[in-house]
Amino acid sequence: MRAATRYFAILGICAASAGALAQNTLRLDGDGNWVPANPEPDPTSDEGVMNRARKQLAENRPRGALALLDSWIKRNAAQDKPETAEALLRRGDAKLALKDEYEALYDYERVIKEYPGSPQFVTALERELEIGLMYLNGLRKKSWGLRIDNATRIGEELLIRVQERAPGSQLAQRAAIELANYYYRVRDLRMAAEAYDIFLANFPTSEYRELAMERRVFANIGRYKGPRYDASGLIEAQYLVRDFAQRYPKSAEQIGMNDALIARLDESAADQMFETASWYLKRNDPVSARYTFKRLLQKHPDTVAADETKLIFERNKWELPPPPAKKKSLDEEEEPANDAPSASSHADGKLKVGGDKPEAPVPPAAADKPGPASQPAPDKPAPEKPQ
Repeated sequence: MRAATRYFAILGICAASAGALAQNTLRLDGDGNWVPANPEPDPTSDEGVMNRARKQLAENRPRGALALLDSWIKRNAAQDKPETAEALLRRGDAKLALKDEYEALYDYERVIKEYPGSPQFVTALERELEIGLMYLNGLRKKSWGLRIDNATRIGEELLIRVQERAPGSQLAQRAAIELANYYYRVRDLRMAAEAYDIFLANFPTSEYRELAMERRVFANIGRYKGPRYDASGLIEAQYLVRDFAQRYPKSAEQIGMNDALIARLDESAADQMFETASWYLKRNDPVSARYTFKRLLQKHPDTVAADETKLIFERNKWELPPPPAKKKSLDEEEEPANDAPSASSHADGKLKVGGDKPEAPVPPAAADKPGPASQPAPDKPAPEKPQ
């Protein structure tokens, strides 16, 4: 609510500043006298009505502006006048100033859909973005005069629409990072990881690239719920950690995104494979169990689970697979070949914007402990097929 009140106040200040600037602009006439650069139009003309509405908004009289614009729009509904986009935008501003932001969205939508080439198009998008952020920050939608309806879904939709309607713009960049930060803040880690992926794909040179890469790593780690659940997020996280450490070595060292974190991720992924192989053994499927154990030894040879697996091979007199090549540490890694973000498939990337830099991320719990996830995986993973 505080954010909404602050925005309404800023909106009034901006309108007042614009009105004062227009009124105080002077020019020299032919006789060398100072005269208003933009003389007042006839108050009954279309431009005069728009000026009166802007003045009332600047003077914090939104009810008068709303009544004036309502009357003008009804009289000219059948005519396609150039002032219609301005009238719709200002009527939306009047409703917004009256804290009826949801009704204001109807006017902003008409400007966006019916007048995409007008100067008011971008302003209407900005208004929708701010309303979306207010909803995501806790403002509830009015119902029967009371703010009781949760409007976060509306806020998400508004931020996605901004990105679709102004792709590649600073406005779209801000909407994209704000939406990803919202998912991260409310611990919807699956959506956060996807949103950061899309942001990095759409804005590879953004000033928020480092923040997005960092939070994408923690979002993938936090999705892991334990050895009995899917560990694909941990596999991807290991590659993302290496990529981040190569691009931002100083930041990686400060936040602990180093070889120690990769080792913990490796241990957790090995635990998941060991749990899967043990499940096969309990169900008298030694072929699948042996295959999974072999893959564990090849992919995670330096883990505690690998040591336990070797004891199982000795006890069952199975032949151990050849040792894999030693993995390189972060210090031995080569520089990345290109600037492409992670390989997650988001071909339908709708999301794409800036604003104030969000707060520093809070790393989730260690990867070897169960973490939150938006949708739990099945209790038992499907067996991996031999290649």
